[in-house]
Amino acid sequence: MDRFITQKLINWKNQKHRKPLILRGARQVGKTWSVIDFGKQYFEGTVHVVDLEKHPDWHNIFERNLDITRILSDLELLLNASIQPSKDLLFFDEIQSCPRAITALRYFYEEIPELHVIAAGSLLEFAMRDISFPVGRVQTLNMPPMSFIEFLQATGKQKFAGLMTQRPYKLSDTIHQGLLEELRRYMFVGGMPEGVQRYAETGKIRDAFEVQAELVNTFRQDFSKYAPLSDKQCLNMVFSSVARNVGRQIKYARLADGFSNPTIKKAFHLLAMAQVIRKVSSVNPPVIPFGASASETRFKAIMLDSGLMQQLCNLPLDAEFNKTDLLSIYEGALAEQYVGQELLAAGEAELYYWSREAKSSSAEVDYLLARKEGTIPVEVKSGPAGRLRSLHLFRSQYWKNPAGIVLSCAPYAELPEQQLVFLPLYYTFALGADDDLPFELNDKN
Repeated sequence: MDRFITQKLINWKNQKHRKPLILRGARQVGKTWSVIDFGKQYFEGTVHVVDLEKHPDWHNIFERNLDITRILSDLELLLNASIQPSKDLLFFDEIQSCPRAITALRYFYEEIPELHVIAAGSLLEFAMRDISFPVGRVQTLNMPPMSFIEFLQATGKQKFAGLMTQRPYKLSDTIHQGLLEELRRYMFVGGMPEGVQRYAETGKIRDAFEVQAELVNTFRQDFSKYAPLSDKQCLNMVFSSVARNVGRQIKYARLADGFSNPTIKKAFHLLAMAQVIRKVSSVNPPVIPFGASASETRFKAIMLDSGLMQQLCNLPLDAEFNKTDLLSIYEGALAEQYVGQELLAAGEAELYYWSREAKSSSAEVDYLLARKEGTIPVEVKSGPAGRLRSLHLFRSQYWKNPAGIVLSCAPYAELPEQQLVFLPLYYTFALGADDDLPFELNDKN
């Protein structure tokens, strides 16, 4: 399956002043497969895989000292191969299981810069608590689940995928409805590679559900690795509760009955560190950079993946899947999950939203984007523009913002007189971290 991360790996490989690369991301998003596939396709020599979770006895190589000449010599003996710096790729998989190997990466950069070194792992923050992280001596990339475009490519819909990489425009009704149907399937299958692969092979969404159930159990088994940092039962409860509360402001007390707020907060923080969930902070005033005014107490959250979210919701899937309006599934929560997940896949580092702080006010804009034009409010809504009260309130209060975006099931449309763009949900990736909006509007304010 083609992944967007491959082009980023190619760019890294071709850099003149390349540093060892750490590929981060939650478990099961495809890091190992992507690195090995990249190595086989783009390196003249061999991909040397050092799986530090599979071979805990190899950790001793890094415990003696961090002499890179000796470490490479020992690795060659264990791998029964010669490592050629100018031709080969050295890949440390599951590097979080050996923190000293993370520290050693700086010496690969300083002593053998011509050697291409990639490390991949999850739960890296846990491993780095007690070591000196090689700041300035490594590069990092984050790998999300598969985006909607990658899903289309993996399921043989290359023509549809090609449309999604073009500048958004109004498509014919037949194509529009076809893309909405593919998007419905993606929302339920999700972007975890194993689930996508199973669905691509059989065409049966329930086969993907079986994979999702296995993945949920895998994540829960991982919770034992968080000990003694948090209570395992509390982690389980928060994991499920966040899935059921996507789109809603988080109240710690409602996430896990029987546990104190500090205990729940710690569990939430650990799940976010592991990228199993992602925090979406409220910003008020919505001034760039958002991090400067992000609230510590007012926030929402999304899950790693829409497929895992619906698996954890325990709602009747047949009834939800048969809904014709994608924005009504799980009362709109699945669409908001998809949009946040897609923005992260497109390159957004963090997610933010706006909520009015006035007493008894329910005004809220689902996501905010920081662009060179200014702060762009994004609403995930159905219905005509006249019903977008929160978006209109936002634009009247912060009138200098250039335009508002409405993500919906409606066809593409520009409303210059209201400074709004109606963008079909399937075009969400086009809003990603590029500094330029994929459309232009003349400001009438």
